[in-house]
Amino acid sequence: MAEPAIRLANASAAYGGRAVLDGIDLVVHPGERVAVMGRSGAGKSTLIGLIQAQIPERVALVPQAAALVRTLSVFHNVYMGRLDRNRTSHNLRTLVWPARADLDAVRAVLARVGLADRLRDRAGALSGGQQQRVSVARALYNGRPVLLADEPVSALDRVQGGLVLTELARTHETLVMALHDVSLALSHASRIVVVEAGRIALDAPSAGLDAAALRRYFVDEEAFA
Repeated sequence: MAEPAIRLANASAAYGGRAVLDGIDLVVHPGERVAVMGRSGAGKSTLIGLIQAQIPERVALVPQAAALVRTLSVFHNVYMGRLDRNRTSHNLRTLVWPARADLDAVRAVLARVGLADRLRDRAGALSGGQQQRVSVARALYNGRPVLLADEPVSALDRVQGGLVLTELARTHETLVMALHDVSLALSHASRIVVVEAGRIALDAPSAGLDAAALRRYFVDEEAFA
């Protein structure tokens, strides 16, 4: 069997002296699509952060907040996904005079999330859902094998969200995504991990689960809407 893409052993995390995660054991193999679920404040974002800190050189990230530079164009925000793989001189020139090859590459990625016509728009002028798709496009452009995403489609409707999750799976070898929508999680993940009170309460293949099996872990009925 191939080496795990992600391995956490008895991992923990605390903020301000308060334990957020404790005793986390998690192994994710290449090719797995894992949905991390749980109540608000259960530690889902912290778990995503632990994984990123362990293998930063292999990760493309979609943060919970779109984390865009609102005063820059959509092009520049997506281009940032590969800043560390270009020479400093090239990056500086791109701020004012992007190369045609870079413009075409970013436009092609934006087309995959339905935003090719927004290439030169200022990021701050976009709607919340559009900004979220720009953040997804940045991760697609990054292209590293492990995709970590913290509520990557929370501002999108279920149909649009499903299309975006399909695109992420096409580009990245391994996915770990914090999701709140049970239907999307069951449809697009091969495995469901539920975090409850700082620990993993459920870790099972999605094929053996349904909404009823997950309902008891949630107080937010919106997850089942």
